Amino acid sequence: MRRPRNFLDYLRVLRGNRNSAKVAVQNIESSGQTKIISLRKDASLFYPRNAEADIKHNTTKSQFSRAIAPSSSKGFTLLELMLVMFIVILGFAAIGLNISSGNDATKLQSAARDMVSALRFAKGQALISHKETTVALDLNENNYTVSGRDKVFTIPDTIALTVVTAQEELTGKGLASIRFFPDGSSSGGRIKLERNSAIWQIDINWLTGQVELESK
Repeated sequence: MRRPRNFLDYLRVLRGNRNSAKVAVQNIESSGQTKIISLRKDASLFYPRNAEADIKHNTTKSQFSRAIAPSSSKGFTLLELMLVMFIVILGFAAIGLNISSGNDATKLQSAARDMVSALRFAKGQALISHKETTVALDLNENNYTVSGRDKVFTIPDTIALTVVTAQEELTGKGLASIRFFPDGSSSGGRIKLERNSAIWQIDINWLTGQVELESK
């Protein structure tokens, strides 16, 4: 029998002896070119050693491709889409509430700081001019003024204003004032600005006229 010289010759031998029990091939192990693998129960095939790695590589790659091949993708169900939309809406609602709460707190703090500035200005004016200076508060209209100035400082209606001062500084229903004297002292008092659960408190020391702001 003629010795197969390459892989194509082995395939020809296999095709020519498909119905035979086995294909007899001389042992050419000494040439380093042979290896036997079983393709069928009744047939064996010789192929070059250097082709073994390629065959194993291609087989492994094919098996791996089949293993990781994704199944046919399915679209989202209506229930899943509705659930996602519900979560998104809740997220935006929470963000909106946080922003609104932050704006309310900022407005309250800003109003309190503006009033502190007005009180400290009034104290400075009393020291400079050597005359009494007052900050008059109107709780009915939620505003206040500084004596000697025409500007009316308004407070948002959503902020509740409370004033504690000397009896003689209560000039009418819902009207009160904080008075500063040329020697630096004052009538003293306390002013609270409230919005929901947030409170800013202004304390005016009667002896030194010191104005302090703190959050409660």
